Amino acid sequence: MTTAIKPGCESYSAAGGPFGVLVLHGFTGSTATVRSLAERLAGAGFSVELPCLPGHGSTLDDLMTTTWTDWSNAAISAFDELAKRCERVAVVGLSMGGGLSVFVAEARPEVAACVLVNPVVKPPPHEIVDGLNQLLEAGVETIEAIGSDVKKEGVDTLSNDATPLACAKTLFEGLIGVQANLAGITMPVLLFSSREDHVVTSDNGDELEATVVGPLERIWLEDSYHVATMDNDQEFLEHTTLSFLKRVSGE
Repeated sequence: MTTAIKPGCESYSAAGGPFGVLVLHGFTGSTATVRSLAERLAGAGFSVELPCLPGHGSTLDDLMTTTWTDWSNAAISAFDELAKRCERVAVVGLSMGGGLSVFVAEARPEVAACVLVNPVVKPPPHEIVDGLNQLLEAGVETIEAIGSDVKKEGVDTLSNDATPLACAKTLFEGLIGVQANLAGITMPVLLFSSREDHVVTSDNGDELEATVVGPLERIWLEDSYHVATMDNDQEFLEHTTLSFLKRVSGE
């Protein structure tokens, strides 16, 4: 039995115009991290879906029952549902949500555009994976939390208070396929990279720049850490994302 979703971590949906936007949060994170952005897009007239990904938004025990397959299937399902009522759909994602956005775009070439905020699109080096496996073999189930890397003081991301290693392992395995198919990204991409990020290394953005086929614009954020959607660059990030999607949608 799953636990009730915590206040502020619920899914968000807004009916709007014929251009839809799917917004995806990160691993161990919550919809709270991207809710302001989703609401900003809805306020501009876009149809928006922000799903609370399986296992997220409640307890660590709930998260530990889920895998990359659950999260990626949920992302695809949300995109397909939005596409049924919209003429075109873009995807926006933070961290793992960025990786999921790329996964959706690889699986659904009709994706109109991608906005990626400090996305993870490649598995970590082998030594990190080996270390993770050693910890799991030793019976270690969790490590310290990763979801609250924010420079701005007083921000609550409503993320999990620990990182489940078995779940992380499935994420890394899923990213192998994401990285292998980056050349299938032919739609416009807006990529935000924080200059200082303690969760996702900047070579993930480098990989996107080097591999995607479609036009890619990379913007460096100078005053935010990983969860840039809630950090000092939030207003700039939201405004730039909105302008980009308006151009893509032809508004």
